[in-house]
Amino acid sequence: MENSSNHTNYLNATKGIWSWLTTVDHKRIGMMYLGFIIFSFMLGGFFAICVRLELFTPNGDLFKDGNQYNTFFTLHGIVMVFLFIIPSIPAAIGNFVLPQMVGALDVAFPRLNLLSFYIYLVGATLALAVLISGGVDTGWTFYTPYSSSIGGPVIATGLAVFILGFSSILTGLNFIVTIHKLRLPGITWFNMPLFLWGMYATSVIQVLATPVIGITMVLLVFERVAGVGIFDASMGGDPVLYQHFFWFYSHPAVYIMILPAMAIISELVATFSQKRIFGYKAIAYSSVAIALFSFLVWGHHMFTSGQSRFAALVFSFLTFFVAVPSAIKVFNWVATMYKGSISLKTPMMYALSFLSLFTIGGLTGLFLGTLATDIHLHDTYFVVAHFHYVMFGGTVIAFIGGLHYWWPKFTGKMFNEFWGQVGAWGVFIGFNLTFMPQFLAGFRGMPRRYYEYDPSFEIFNQLSTIGALTLAVSFTIVGINLLVSIFKGAKAPKNPWNSLSIEWQTESPPVTENYATTPDLTYGPYDYDKRQAARAEG
Repeated sequence: MENSSNHTNYLNATKGIWSWLTTVDHKRIGMMYLGFIIFSFMLGGFFAICVRLELFTPNGDLFKDGNQYNTFFTLHGIVMVFLFIIPSIPAAIGNFVLPQMVGALDVAFPRLNLLSFYIYLVGATLALAVLISGGVDTGWTFYTPYSSSIGGPVIATGLAVFILGFSSILTGLNFIVTIHKLRLPGITWFNMPLFLWGMYATSVIQVLATPVIGITMVLLVFERVAGVGIFDASMGGDPVLYQHFFWFYSHPAVYIMILPAMAIISELVATFSQKRIFGYKAIAYSSVAIALFSFLVWGHHMFTSGQSRFAALVFSFLTFFVAVPSAIKVFNWVATMYKGSISLKTPMMYALSFLSLFTIGGLTGLFLGTLATDIHLHDTYFVVAHFHYVMFGGTVIAFIGGLHYWWPKFTGKMFNEFWGQVGAWGVFIGFNLTFMPQFLAGFRGMPRRYYEYDPSFEIFNQLSTIGALTLAVSFTIVGINLLVSIFKGAKAPKNPWNSLSIEWQTESPPVTENYATTPDLTYGPYDYDKRQAARAEG
């Protein structure tokens, strides 16, 4: 990568592993995050493939027993949620791009940024140590009283989540201050990329919600160590209290995952439509609205827990209400594309995939927000499919799309467009083949977390397993294409996508200080109509 360009840039300004390990350059920190996040994605994907292979037939024939199966899907969930999806876009792409979008030299607290990376590394290392020691079988939610009474490294796993939370909080704090204080004169709140609005709303949730899961993990550890009844009913505790604590964080965490994805989609849709974003303020305000509403809907995970009818009614209503700002975004993205000069490059293919998959995920969420249908669908594969359509079809697809979009800026090299398209189509087809049958299996009553099941569900599971293998092959194509581009890709121009966002005004890859000269603010990030009019006159 150091030879990716003949100009001095952040990659070749200093050399040696120590210069990377001690760097405070947000771009290098973002790239180090990216490396570990992709490793986590591969690891979590490996666990997922193992789970799907086990379920290819109705009888358990891969794992020795149900506990081992539980351990594998628990590790899949923990790695994917805490090590990959939550930090993926903010820590990797956000760290690299956000300061450039505001025209700053770096984030507000560069050393704090490096500290957040090392905290993430410590938490990830502890989580991997749990993996090596045999793992836990609690599920990624650590539900009590099971998690407060079984053997195994539950304490170490809880501490890993606790540590990872600090990394998330520090990153969010850094982004909030950077957006508030380091914007170039001329970049106002309503003249900055919508990516920044999405990251700002995400950061607010990170700072406010993450301490709750940290405290919950501490209480769980304290209960196990000291034998004090907090969540375990046999010691006078209340297991439903744990659910309230966990979901008070974890539903906002869903939006920590999805808001950055929406932020990326706003950039992709506008850039590859070469058109002013439709309803800029509506999209910006909807990001803030989603952040606020995310704290009010946790109870819809607990309709079957015995909470009062009134509470269930209120949470059901709020669940429908929170869909409104998400629907506003989808409508405005589609309206932006209307009569736009659409270019179906690889990043735009992922944006279109996001629109279809996330919409399916959102609409199926209404089934689970409705009291009558949730009673039937609760703890079935319908929930698994819905969750993955939102998280995978939303966050992961957007992350891969954003990775392709900013890859020329990251590395100074262009990836192969043909193989990029092949990977995008493969991911889209493989994803739907994996999770669409799970809606049908869940609706017919197949419970989740079972490693043996009724033979009537076999066809659905076989289709899902074939889809998962298709996904694995497709992601391998994506990874090889991006990796090969580093060494053999064509040199990237400053602005290969003809975008108006100011991070494309610097060299590819950028200089250490981000900009050699002050960025030109003649056009706002979505003033494609003004630029076209100026070109027509000139």
